[in-house]
Amino acid sequence: MRRILILTEYDGTHFAGLQRQRTGLRTVQGELERVLPGIGALPKAVAAGRTDAGVHALAMPFHFDLGSRIPTEKIPQALNRLLPEDLKVVAAREVAPDFHARKDALWRAYRYRILLRPHPSPLLRHRALWLRHPLDLAAIREALSFLPGRHNFLGFAKEEVREGERDLYEARLEEALGEAGPELRFYFRGQSFLRGQVRGMVGTLLEVGLGKRSPESIRLILQTQDRGQAGPSAPPQGLYFLEAAYPPEKLSPR
Repeated sequence: MRRILILTEYDGTHFAGLQRQRTGLRTVQGELERVLPGIGALPKAVAAGRTDAGVHALAMPFHFDLGSRIPTEKIPQALNRLLPEDLKVVAAREVAPDFHARKDALWRAYRYRILLRPHPSPLLRHRALWLRHPLDLAAIREALSFLPGRHNFLGFAKEEVREGERDLYEARLEEALGEAGPELRFYFRGQSFLRGQVRGMVGTLLEVGLGKRSPESIRLILQTQDRGQAGPSAPPQGLYFLEAAYPPEKLSPR
């Protein structure tokens, strides 16, 4: 039995989220576990994190156990023949037998895309949040400066029952020219994230950029952990899980 790490890319538009849910709901984990027996693997896949309905991923890690002799380099092709068009495997490698995609992750990174132009884009309606109003980028960057470090992020989370302290390593705003026009892209890299935390932070930062609140309000939310003090959650379609990092010793079979 070999433990395999795969990286998956998916369009979250037609998924009810990543995690397996009740019968009848289509999820990323459910689709992946449905096809794993087709390559001789156990029907259990463990992800590095979770994404909500409508959220996308460029390289979401999963691990599973494989009993067949299929060469590791052939696993993406074999799984992709069985997977739907909105979920594909982009890489695979054999890892240590005790590797765990969630518990061993050193950090995870997310991006949030915002399209800035006078009119919406039909091509990006499921890929980015559209805003017609100009934003105060200096104010947003000042607000972002309060986020890195170890804080209790419950004030930005949604339906979270876990303890709220997390390490956020990076929080920045990037300007880019996308295929449909100018974009703003938030980048967050941290140890782990609470449920809804990234979308809660983005929604609040956008209110800062629109002049509806001060940059200092971010500090207040971190101090009080009061979700009522934060802005609304940003819509899911602009959010992407980018990648996760692991200790080198866990990424080599023993």
